[in-house]
Amino acid sequence: MIINPKPADATPSAHDRVYRSLRSRIMHGEIAPGQALTLRGIGKEYGVSMTPAREAARRLVAEGALFLSSSGRVSTPELSNERIEELAALRALIEVELASRALPRAHIALIERLQTINASISDYISNRDAVGYIRSNLEFHRTLYLRAQAPAMLAMAETVWLQLGPTMRALYGRLRRTDPPHFHKLMIAALKAGDEPGLRLAVRSDVTQGLKLLTG
Repeated sequence: MIINPKPADATPSAHDRVYRSLRSRIMHGEIAPGQALTLRGIGKEYGVSMTPAREAARRLVAEGALFLSSSGRVSTPELSNERIEELAALRALIEVELASRALPRAHIALIERLQTINASISDYISNRDAVGYIRSNLEFHRTLYLRAQAPAMLAMAETVWLQLGPTMRALYGRLRRTDPPHFHKLMIAALKAGDEPGLRLAVRSDVTQGLKLLTG
């Protein structure tokens, strides 16, 4: 018996490609809070059929990156103040622990890499590039946390970043910053000094201070 192969765009790789691209765009604030998405539109943008578009959307809904209404409308979430506070608290718990675990492995090469990333953040700030700011800010944190060698914990942190992505876009549009994040400099100084209490405080402040502006 001859079994007809599945269409090319119905393979897991097509679904995974759409999922990863959409996930990255949401996490980095490329899609505004409450913006509606259609499966047809997703399929057209990525050149795939409805099946991989639907599967990618389902995964993102399960991760809290997209919201599915009772009518079947898919959109990025518009977070309540309570939800923002909850996610900020999660960031503080998880990321402080990741930073603490990374500290013993924070050699000079890592510190220099963090300084380079922080310098790039200055460029995005001067260009008022919110997406570039968010992407490089998360790269700063991920680069440090990878040294913690705690993949399950880092995956949890990334899920929180994903849920906050559109909201972070709104936040950075409100900050009107002209300098790199102050607490990044304190994190780097604590890493250089091997100061764990100082590092934990700097990370906690960095991941919660900005979000307070949205709930105040």
